[in-house]
Amino acid sequence: MQFKSYWHDTASSFTGAARGPVEGSYDVAIVGGGFTGLAAARQLAMAGAKVVVLEAESVGYGASGRNGGHLNNGLAHSFIAAKAALGTERAVALYKAFDDSVDTIERIVAEEGIDCSFRRAGKLKLASKPEHVASLTRNFEVLHREADPDTAMLSRAELVGEVGSDAFHGAMLSKKSAMMHMGRFVTGLATAAARHGAVIHEHAPVTERRQEGGRHVLQTPRGSVSAKDVLVATGAYTSGPFSWFRRRIIAVGSFLIATRPLSEAEVAATMPGNRTAVTSLNIGNYFRLAPDNRLIFGGRARFSATSDQTSDAKSGAILRASLAGIFPQLRDVEIDYCWGGLVDMTKDRYPRAGYEDGVWYAMGYSGHGAQMSTHLGMIMADAILGRPNRNPLKGLAWPAVPGHFGKPWFLPLVGLYYKALDRIQ
Repeated sequence: MQFKSYWHDTASSFTGAARGPVEGSYDVAIVGGGFTGLAAARQLAMAGAKVVVLEAESVGYGASGRNGGHLNNGLAHSFIAAKAALGTERAVALYKAFDDSVDTIERIVAEEGIDCSFRRAGKLKLASKPEHVASLTRNFEVLHREADPDTAMLSRAELVGEVGSDAFHGAMLSKKSAMMHMGRFVTGLATAAARHGAVIHEHAPVTERRQEGGRHVLQTPRGSVSAKDVLVATGAYTSGPFSWFRRRIIAVGSFLIATRPLSEAEVAATMPGNRTAVTSLNIGNYFRLAPDNRLIFGGRARFSATSDQTSDAKSGAILRASLAGIFPQLRDVEIDYCWGGLVDMTKDRYPRAGYEDGVWYAMGYSGHGAQMSTHLGMIMADAILGRPNRNPLKGLAWPAVPGHFGKPWFLPLVGLYYKALDRIQ
């Protein structure tokens, strides 16, 4: 078993990074070379802006290359809960932005010729308990009527052709959702941004920022750049001189395993519908087939802000037990990959984007960022360019998490809380 991201290991490396020192004067400097930053860089460069990307590691190192490979439309919350928290107008706008985000990725893949196995698969929200069917149905009825007619409810009997498991009691199907190979997409997106004129520096963490003559100066160990505008797109990997965001982002570990490639018979017995799937528990699981027919199976596993080989191995053991519980036919299947990464959660689990503390930003995707990050990066690029602001999160308050200054000491308590909820709900 390899302790590395399947997406990283099965994609070609980005070869278009700038060589030599970090230097120069730019219209926009982007901190972070994941989906958000690269999509913004491409959009800005295509508009003729002089743009530089500063990535602390390699492109796609963070959440963009460590996720489950889902491109799910819809919110992390129920639509009913979103209406109550945000108001109907913003809830609908945010939901439609998630819809649009999948379209955005499909369009970029076609325009740039990115070979990343993009496919409109549809997503199943699986009821893990009989009583969850009723809550899924209530949400479906409001959502179907007010925001997304491309949804359906499936009975337990109808799941036979979708998921080879007796663990679920029904599901809501979101037909617009998709999947792709995340590693190949991020390499393709970075290559496209560079081809359009963006300068991308890898291994260039921002260690200091200051103002000089009305411009931002960003310092890295390899030199500095100046820029009129700065976009922060670092999510859970935010560090250095961006304390305003660190107090608002909760870094939570998300962990995954990938089996060996399954045979055709195993695929037919496990995921005959070949969709993305997520369970209805608070501490649940998500899974899908990879392009080479591995089952990629993930979840929170442990409420930890650490992802390293030791932590990933502990989480991998938990995930393997969960996999066997849902798919007993795969109890003894070999696990080829085990990896983890950090998810940038906000207190209310809604993303944030806008302008604060002198910089532009987009982050806080809360486990639903693979699609929205690309879309929101482009929206923020348009805002920087002075184009109409299509940001569905504009003006949404973002208070700091009380007692949080960077290290989420409270995560074990959060884990215990959600485990308790799963027992009683």
